[in-house]
Amino acid sequence: MENKKLADIGVFGGSGFYKFLDNIEEVKVETPYGMPSENLFIGQIGSHKVAFMPRHGRNHTILPHLINYRANVWAMKHVGCERVISPCAAGSLQKHVKPGDFVICDQFVDWTDGRKSTFFEGPVVTHPSAAETYCPELRSLAIKTAKDLGINVHETGTVVVINGPRFSTKSESKFFTNQGWEVINMTAFPEAYLVKEMDMCPLNISLITDYDAGLVGDVPPVSHHEVIEVFNSNVANLKNLLFKMIENIPTSRDNCECKNTKKNSQL
Repeated sequence: MENKKLADIGVFGGSGFYKFLDNIEEVKVETPYGMPSENLFIGQIGSHKVAFMPRHGRNHTILPHLINYRANVWAMKHVGCERVISPCAAGSLQKHVKPGDFVICDQFVDWTDGRKSTFFEGPVVTHPSAAETYCPELRSLAIKTAKDLGINVHETGTVVVINGPRFSTKSESKFFTNQGWEVINMTAFPEAYLVKEMDMCPLNISLITDYDAGLVGDVPPVSHHEVIEVFNSNVANLKNLLFKMIENIPTSRDNCECKNTKKNSQL
């Protein structure tokens, strides 16, 4: 792949987050994996060129299980991105993780089915480690920035990713809660993992919009309309976090091993 060096930071927008930057250049990228969800919108934050893509499309027409994750991530790599931030609307599986809170996830559990989840299809045998998918440097910076802004942030969390488009049953949700997992979402896998495979640094920022169905009885059941309402009420916090954080991201990745993922994964 020949990178065009149009941007060095990528941001994927989720439900309710379809526009990020002003004074942008719109760039169409065709990929070996088909068309991405949307064109890239490239603008400037501090010393960084930032590429933004709404993962569901600018009019939210692509359901989570139908997103072409490989095309989206390949497009970010193609324009030169070295780090990719993935904010997402998410549900809480634990009562202490409240709607409006942010969770900087450090682990994921894949509960999806049928998604194209790797770029590595041979002939070179490649087995990337997913033990620590999310970039420690970006996670630390996101946590510090959230605290500086007075956002209620959870410094760790496991996100279980379900296929969608349906929400969980009560029984499924209770099972996830009983595992001790904190967050539930439909898009966090394989997006971040594919970012890692491409030697870029992945970061998940889960914006909690609701309590999941397994907590019904203590809290009301979820509806998509309520999810978007909570997300919209917190999108200003999310944008402030992203702007301040991106301004403080170092220009080099000298101390980050994410850039060596592929090299460290081959026999």
